[in-house]
Amino acid sequence: MSAHPYDHGHTVAGWTGFGIAGAGTAVVGFGVCTVSWPLLAVGASVALAGLVVTWVLHLAGWGKPPGPRPREQWGWRVRDVSARQGHAGCLGCRLAGRGRPAAREVSGRAVVPAVRSGAQDVRPVGAGRTDG
Repeated sequence: MSAHPYDHGHTVAGWTGFGIAGAGTAVVGFGVCTVSWPLLAVGASVALAGLVVTWVLHLAGWGKPPGPRPREQWGWRVRDVSARQGHAGCLGCRLAGRGRPAAREVSGRAVVPAVRSGAQDVRPVGAGRTDG
């Protein structure tokens, strides 16, 4: 039994992407050993395909957002129902146009420290002053 509240993202999207990218990396390694440019290109393409497949599966709900989750969602075959709205802070969801952070409200007022009575303004004339 684990003592931490994380499941470290063991998901269908994560394992599938890892498998495809691992196979692509193996092909790249074989291409390096045999000095074969076509194998290098194929291996790099397969590794890139692993990235794309992981992203698509994540958007389809087979990936999970980062951070702690309830224990019942720790299984790697549990589908994430919040994927349609996008995960807060998730780069993949932001790239897909999901999970945009809410716009921050700005009051429009600037905080300016008050000038103490008796204190002189030591800024030289012309340094942003309009009073002469």
